[in-house]
Amino acid sequence: MSARKIKVGAAQIASEIGDVDANIERHLEWIGRGREQGLDLLVMPELSLTGHYGPERLLDAAMKRSDPRLKMLAEAAGDMSVVIGFIEEGAAAQFYNSAAMLHAGRMVHLHRKVNLPTYGKLEEGKYYASGRFVETHNLDEDWCAGLLICADVWNPALTHLAFLHGATLLLCPVSSGIEAVGIDFDNPSGWALTMRFYSMMYGAPAIMVNRTGTERELTFWGGSRIVDPFGKELAVAGSGEELISATLDFETVRKARHLLPTVRDSNLALVMRETTRLIGKIGVPDFVRNDS
Repeated sequence: MSARKIKVGAAQIASEIGDVDANIERHLEWIGRGREQGLDLLVMPELSLTGHYGPERLLDAAMKRSDPRLKMLAEAAGDMSVVIGFIEEGAAAQFYNSAAMLHAGRMVHLHRKVNLPTYGKLEEGKYYASGRFVETHNLDEDWCAGLLICADVWNPALTHLAFLHGATLLLCPVSSGIEAVGIDFDNPSGWALTMRFYSMMYGAPAIMVNRTGTERELTFWGGSRIVDPFGKELAVAGSGEELISATLDFETVRKARHLLPTVRDSNLALVMRETTRLIGKIGVPDFVRNDS
């Protein structure tokens, strides 16, 4: 019996800086388009409800998970799963760069960004607390989503954890400006290579969705993409607003993982032992390390 196919999409959009209500109206429009196309899953960019520079208005733009506006978006999603990005206000007035998966009127999964970049033109550590967990969410008995935000996937250990937790589909909302890291760093090529690498290495499709437009001194180049389990690009967006989509077949995941069993051969006990040993060496002089 063949496994289930799902139709997925990436909504490459621009956002109004810090204007949650205006961005919600945009989300409703794109959610409507996704449902018209019969998508099972639609992914929006990082911080899609606030824009990249939303934290400049953090106290006004932050939302608790119980915010009725998130409930409204979840109800609009219907049977389609939708990933949105927002500034989450957690307990004790702690703020997070978060992505939520909405489905059938409720929030079914939440990821708080773990790897907060504070380099180049990026200052996330100035505004956000860091997430502490890498978890996954089962869409059905075959498809398990690993949801990571932008710089999270530039820490290979976090992506590895997502797949060891059972992910069969990598979701990556990003907010990548050409100038973000520096003139010598090619963000578009870097993202194309990174997404193809992870898909091929772990035998899993990947959806990366970037924003578009210009905010302050950053130019967002778009380039959202959907990649199959062998690292082949199924759909790639241009630089403007658009909705790209592709159909994913779990049978392809089975074939890819049969040929290259990266998850199966991951030696978690070895990684844990060596990580513990490395932590124990922190602060130990180099000459002692070299003798161990």
